[in-house]
Amino acid sequence: MNWQVITPLIIFLVLIFIVGFWASKQMNKSNSFLQEYFLGGRELGGFILAMTMMATYGSASSFIGGPGVAYTQGLGWVLLAMSQVVTGYFVLMVLGKKFAITARKYQAITLIDFLKERYKSKWVVLLSAFSIIIFLFSAMAAQWVGGARLIESLTGLSYSSALFIFAISVMVYVIIGGFRAVALTDAVQGVIMFIGTLILLVAVIIAGGGIPNIINDLIAENPNLISPYGFDRGLTPLYVSSFWVLVGVGVVGLPQVTVRAMSYKNSKAMHRAIIIGTIVVGFIMLGMHLIGVFARPILPGIEVGDKVMPLIALEVLPPWLAGVVLAAPMAAIMSTVDSLLLLVSSAVVKDVYINYIKPDAEENTIKKMSFGVTTILGILVFLMALSPPDLIIWLNLFSFGGLEAAFIWPVVLGLYWGKGNKFGAISSMVIGIGSYIIFHLYYPNLFGMHTVVLPVILSLISFIIVSILTSNKIKEEADLQY
Repeated sequence: MNWQVITPLIIFLVLIFIVGFWASKQMNKSNSFLQEYFLGGRELGGFILAMTMMATYGSASSFIGGPGVAYTQGLGWVLLAMSQVVTGYFVLMVLGKKFAITARKYQAITLIDFLKERYKSKWVVLLSAFSIIIFLFSAMAAQWVGGARLIESLTGLSYSSALFIFAISVMVYVIIGGFRAVALTDAVQGVIMFIGTLILLVAVIIAGGGIPNIINDLIAENPNLISPYGFDRGLTPLYVSSFWVLVGVGVVGLPQVTVRAMSYKNSKAMHRAIIIGTIVVGFIMLGMHLIGVFARPILPGIEVGDKVMPLIALEVLPPWLAGVVLAAPMAAIMSTVDSLLLLVSSAVVKDVYINYIKPDAEENTIKKMSFGVTTILGILVFLMALSPPDLIIWLNLFSFGGLEAAFIWPVVLGLYWGKGNKFGAISSMVIGIGSYIIFHLYYPNLFGMHTVVLPVILSLISFIIVSILTSNKIKEEADLQY
């Protein structure tokens, strides 16, 4: 075992645990366990908000899977990945102040709380909770696989032992600290991700003999590696532009990102978060994917894409510095998985148990339920991650697409279109989820576009048509109530 590499990682984990324990003390002082545990008391400032959004979005895909695909595809994948730069800006500009004000008015703690109050429908709530639980399980499994593979590469431990260490590390601080622990550790992790990316990018460029030299090596191997179309010219302009729906526009519909747009302190914090978030996401996405491509001439012949990042760090850096830098992907993975774990837990406890099973549950019971459900979910994901797929990015993108197809229009049109109603929202979710699964399984990349595009279009059409057709029924229901 290489202790020079592992020691900085252990220091990083200890730091994260200290933040988790501090957050748990804050939670004990709070008057509302639910608001504190799942939303951090709505007290996030601009810097923390920017870093928690970036860290939640920047995941195992960005730091392990993405560079692995860039290693294979070349600079075309870097271009495609850069479409994510405007993600944070886009989410906060679209949802922004209106979403935060409406969420406070509804006293919403979760995204589903917002949908419940907006549409007044049990079926919207249950469909939302079902979507979050199913698709986020895939996303969580992807992150846990990424974390375990990283520890496996560094320590030489078996995959199962590495997965166990990763699972225990994440579950301890999420269970004790809740959202505040997650947001604060995200901020620490975001800083580590930024610094780690910078150090590794510079080291890879130096090891490759400079950028011109690396480009010449790539051209000598395959000129397509420096084209926008990928190593086999499979990245067509239509596919690249449609991919932006998945990682740009569609991110507005991701519950783990949306909930952060509820949690900021004031509009000054939000504006600050937009600027900081866009710059940091841009730098990290560009840096990590360039590292993947530039690693190809230095370490040719890596067969498992997910291993490119740890192997190139160990190749071009002294062991102790590789340990510091590899804390960055570990931070990215932990920051995403902790948010997903908390989100699925809130869907079960807040949205199903309190809303429909025991609305008069006492605070102490809710507290025990929240800790218990988070623990059980962690164990289930651990079991799912025991048989991992080869490339985690595809598992992660599957869950992204499913959630976006389910939530984007009920959230966005729920905010900005007064005529949108519960029937429109239900049809949009059913059509979005159903068509996404069918296209994903039987007609992937239909017409050369990414699979998520058609379900997002179909769910929009369905939302608008059904809302218009059922407007009289909604009016009749409202008249009956009054």
